[in-house]
Amino acid sequence: MAASVADLERILAEAETAIREVGSAQALAELRASYLGKKGSVSTLLRGLGQLSAEERAEAGKATNEAKKRIEAWVAERKASLALDARAKDLAEHRLDVTLPGFAPPRGHLHPTTQIEREMCTFFTEMGYGIEDGPEVESDWNNFGGLNFPEDHPARDLQDTFFVTGGNVLRTHTSNVQIRAMTGRQPPFRFVSPGRVYRNDLDGTHYPMFHQIEAVCVDERTTFADLKGTLFAFARHLFGAEAEIRFRAHFFPFTEPSAEIDIGWEGRWLEWGGCGMIHPRVLLNCGIDPERYQGFAFGMGIDRTAMIRWDIPNIQLLFDGDVRTMEQF
Repeated sequence: MAASVADLERILAEAETAIREVGSAQALAELRASYLGKKGSVSTLLRGLGQLSAEERAEAGKATNEAKKRIEAWVAERKASLALDARAKDLAEHRLDVTLPGFAPPRGHLHPTTQIEREMCTFFTEMGYGIEDGPEVESDWNNFGGLNFPEDHPARDLQDTFFVTGGNVLRTHTSNVQIRAMTGRQPPFRFVSPGRVYRNDLDGTHYPMFHQIEAVCVDERTTFADLKGTLFAFARHLFGAEAEIRFRAHFFPFTEPSAEIDIGWEGRWLEWGGCGMIHPRVLLNCGIDPERYQGFAFGMGIDRTAMIRWDIPNIQLLFDGDVRTMEQF
């Protein structure tokens, strides 16, 4: 018994000093285990109590349990002290000086194509145009047939158009919205239809998926002069008062007469879009009397407009997603 009590007092003295001087929570946990764990020194003494007499065992067991409580109390106290030290150190190292100016978080911005699309739509809505929308997977009738495309027209070939199941296509222009918006309605009306379109084409100024906007105006007195005036005003709004555009006679199945629109860019003419007076057969296909009503339609690529507006040399830069490019806008 005497040896056990002496050992217990020695263990307590060592434990108190060691726990007071331990420098980390991990080391503290390991130190506690060395005394109170299954193989710890106090636990070893408890297992030896069976060799003592009943009277000695009761007294030694009480002393050992008291020792365990004291060690647990020292550990808890040191653990709390270490936590306070760690918090104080963290606050000192990461102290926030509230007198310093704040840092603004990085801000995103609209893609240049979205910026120019919104500006285009705003121009037309301020002129009294509405905005119409339509599906990107379209029927052959709305994309071709209703727009007066003959069955053997090259645009219906696989080399130009993406076909999907069910006889549908990925729309090749937003003119499909023209058929949808005019069918079942009677003029006067005017609207624009922006959106994504798809063509099997890829080079520096073309991309398989791009954005297009189409404008339609139909009433009893619409003329080609109204079309030209609208386009001149539109170009000067987008590119400045010095913007130059020209009209070249062309052919489109859905307009007659038809013209392509070129815009001056970097000392040369660049194709901007197509335009013309809506073909009487297209009006008939939509249930509109061409003897009473006539209208114009035109469309151009929104991405190409962004290229011209900001002197972007290759249309693919708008689709690569390179942050270094987008940050310039």
